[in-house]
Amino acid sequence: MSKNTLIIGAGGVSNVVVFKCAMNIETFGNITLASRTKSKCDAIAKNVKSRLGIEIATASLDADITEDIVKLINETKADIVINVALPYQDLTIMDACIATKTPYLDTANYEHPDTAMFEYKEQWAKHDAFKNAGIMGLLGSGFDPGATNMFCAYAQKHYFDEIHTIDILDCNAGDHGYPFATNFNPEINLREVSAKGRYWENGTWIETEPMEIMQVWDYPEIGPKDSYLLYHEEMESLVKNIKGLKRIRFFMTFGQSYLTHMKCLENVGMLGIKEVEHKGMKIVPMEFLATLLPDPASLGPRTKGKTNIGIVAEGIKDGKKRKIYIYQVKDHEECYAEVMSQGVSYTTGVPAMIGAKLMLDGVWSGTGVWNMEQLDPDPFMELMNTQGLPWKIIEMDI
Repeated sequence: MSKNTLIIGAGGVSNVVVFKCAMNIETFGNITLASRTKSKCDAIAKNVKSRLGIEIATASLDADITEDIVKLINETKADIVINVALPYQDLTIMDACIATKTPYLDTANYEHPDTAMFEYKEQWAKHDAFKNAGIMGLLGSGFDPGATNMFCAYAQKHYFDEIHTIDILDCNAGDHGYPFATNFNPEINLREVSAKGRYWENGTWIETEPMEIMQVWDYPEIGPKDSYLLYHEEMESLVKNIKGLKRIRFFMTFGQSYLTHMKCLENVGMLGIKEVEHKGMKIVPMEFLATLLPDPASLGPRTKGKTNIGIVAEGIKDGKKRKIYIYQVKDHEECYAEVMSQGVSYTTGVPAMIGAKLMLDGVWSGTGVWNMEQLDPDPFMELMNTQGLPWKIIEMDI
């Protein structure tokens, strides 16, 4: 029997998810794409039809309203909901999946619209409800989180008896030609980057000032880049699920131009998430800034360069110290040629499709709410190699 797939959200990542699901139509069957702005869905559907000859249904949906999501799930008879909407909408979509007993997948954990903080707590709290509904909820099936969790799980399964330290390393060496732009949703990106850093060591979370800790890392196929310590959501689950872990950190590359622009915007209050009054109107500075910046979905045709995202894990195997580097390199122009999106959207969207494919094909199964590293990494890693994200492993000197 043909499956029915409902994808919610119509940004750059969604574009990749729709394209890749259509390329795997034998798994995903009848695909419906829904968003508040139906015209964005129609544009993606038109491109998929033009490139692949596959029809994508579209619908208007306010993902802030659980009842509306329930109605659309029932109308489409969805066998899975792929959530690539805003992280603010994770909970309403999860509640709709519980109500309709429909499996759920997302790429980013919940963030309250009025608080610059993201965590899994409220999503993990829905574990029993998902279990009682007899469905699986898969959290964070993007790249980081997502593929990076799988790299950690793969390392744990095949390379170590115990992993003691993990550094997650995210480099985007792409150039879009703008003085300042973000490669994914500006509100989410700027909140993440301007927040205090955090890393976990010896059972304790240690907080740092934004961009306080920097290291230079030599990224294969890219070269040395300044990499800054941030807090990133996958660490919250990895500290629970990787045995023997003593420290985990996350680093991301930023150029000086980006950092200078961001600091200036922060200094004048443009990164604020609370309402301010302007000429008798209430506006949120961050939302206003987002309307001024280039749409991340528009960066594809002008972005050149590569991404490199991976993990360095160090620990013990058969009583001996071991250190490995698992990473994936992707070219922005190759991504655009395949699915009309730049590499940051591509590297997030492909793992979302892979996770959903493994669920629909019954390779990954279970009830309740799951993080990626709790599942068998082998089938995911195999599909990365065949679906556009081939990865490499390097043994490193200690």
